[in-house]
Amino acid sequence: MKLAEFDYRLPEGLIAQYPIEKRDESRLLIINKKNGKVKHRIFSDISHFMEEGDVLVINDTKVIPARLFGEKETGGRVEVLIIRRFGGSRPEGDEEFQEWECLIRSSKRPKEGSRIYFNEYLEAEVIENRSNGKWVVRFHPKGCFEEVLDKIGTVPLPPYIRRNGEPIDWQGDGERYQTVFARNKGAIAAPTAGFHFTEELMSKIREKGVNIAYITVHIGLGTFKPIRVEDIENHVLEAEYFEIKPEAASLVNEAKISGKRTIAVGTSTTRALESAANNGRTVRPASGYTRLFIYPGYQFKVVDVLITNLHLPQSTPLLMVSAFAGKALIKDVYERTVKAKYRFLSYGDGMMIH
Repeated sequence: MKLAEFDYRLPEGLIAQYPIEKRDESRLLIINKKNGKVKHRIFSDISHFMEEGDVLVINDTKVIPARLFGEKETGGRVEVLIIRRFGGSRPEGDEEFQEWECLIRSSKRPKEGSRIYFNEYLEAEVIENRSNGKWVVRFHPKGCFEEVLDKIGTVPLPPYIRRNGEPIDWQGDGERYQTVFARNKGAIAAPTAGFHFTEELMSKIREKGVNIAYITVHIGLGTFKPIRVEDIENHVLEAEYFEIKPEAASLVNEAKISGKRTIAVGTSTTRALESAANNGRTVRPASGYTRLFIYPGYQFKVVDVLITNLHLPQSTPLLMVSAFAGKALIKDVYERTVKAKYRFLSYGDGMMIH
């Protein structure tokens, strides 16, 4: 299957640069994948399309302030994006050090053994240049690394949020680039399909008798990594850590047994559920890393309904949505959303495919 089959024209002006004022007032497409019918609604209406006994599966990951700005020993500026932690913390007197896999951006390529200074509470040493373009960096905090990171780090916004040179409001985005149910720290990108939910909307959903299951998927670079191969089957998706606890698995399995639907909020939630699938369309409690790459031809075992945003052309989330609803239908729907001037990507509008 060729990557070009998943291309479409996305005008840059439709890429949402700011979140809508009220989360659940974004637009919502309701797509029936069986008959191809499409309804245009407001996201706060989504509870009308859920039924008693359904289970809504939500990713409760929290984005960490993973972007750091510092200086090299030579005085040059450095931007560091921490991606994944290695090993554990090791004591050094009253301090500790932690090793993380990172991306490093600077005018000149850093050298192994060089040091980076962020402020009086944090410095780091570049340990190893890995073959995948990433670096191993050893951080030396004064005190708890997580607390230092909360003080000096910023939430890493997606690369397509540019705002025409306007300064990024790190504090405001730090709040809005999280879901209202974010609680388990570890992601470097947000589960953006969950942005549209408010506490009030969640209450309406519960009142309908819908069960809520929380799982954790720490979203990483893979969500932004472009596909560089012509044959999509040759693309290797980066691993994401997920955890499905027994309570969440039980809620999903109870819905399956009673003939009700599993509604996944987001493509990462979908990938985790499908990674933990048993043969009988149920899920098992599980944790670990998944590299499951879902594209057309995949047979879904667990997820019956998908809530998601509008994705980039030729992206892995678009391939998953095409697998779920059918390539031809999604191509047609995306052409309609462009004409209707829907807002795309992280801060954009949503869709519910059933």
